[in-house]
Amino acid sequence: MNGRPDPLIPGGAFGTIRGPMSRTRRIALSLPLAILLPFGGCTSAYYGMMEQIGVEKRHILRDRVEAGQEAQEEAQRQFETTYEAFKTVTRYDGGDLEDFYDKMEDDFEDCESRAQNVRDRIDSIEQVSGDLFSEWASEIDQISNAKLRRQSQATLRDSQQRYDRMIRAMQRAAAKMDPVITAFRDQVLFLKHNLNARAVASLETSVTEIQEEVDALIDDMQSAIVEAQRFLETMPS
Repeated sequence: MNGRPDPLIPGGAFGTIRGPMSRTRRIALSLPLAILLPFGGCTSAYYGMMEQIGVEKRHILRDRVEAGQEAQEEAQRQFETTYEAFKTVTRYDGGDLEDFYDKMEDDFEDCESRAQNVRDRIDSIEQVSGDLFSEWASEIDQISNAKLRRQSQATLRDSQQRYDRMIRAMQRAAAKMDPVITAFRDQVLFLKHNLNARAVASLETSVTEIQEEVDALIDDMQSAIVEAQRFLETMPS
């Protein structure tokens, strides 16, 4: 780099940061809070530690939105895979029913795990976004120049509106996971205690009945993924 600072990367509504991100910063962002605060320290202590290595709340928010987007993509694939696995079971035409059941149960458990990951990611996004926007509003109040203060307030409102669209899309998709998971669970439990060809065949109707719910969930997850990408495009790289 010849001793020169890294070029500034445009950050849209969220300002600018220097890039590329240092290895220390990347590692810090990748570590879970429990590792950074092994003794249960408060959130403010966590932010303070991160700021010491150049990681601001906006960097943390971006990282968590990216993780949330990835969790949505993984859950979307898993719900599709699980539904297809359940349909396959209803077309049973011979073979070891225990193997079919085991595959069905594994897919269901993976689905539950992916769904919980989505919920956890949304919670983590909401936490840091609330802290970021509160800090931002507080710092705007410290700007004495009226014109600059109005411009900053407008930028904050725009960023909050973009964020609100994204988080609502994520929450809407997350809410639709529960009825689908419940339907999957019903089928797994039913088959567990009725492991015979007739019982498997009887599942076909119930599997077909939830297709509309599964399709709606997949569509809402895709919308959430798109909204997350739009929001990320307004943030520092």
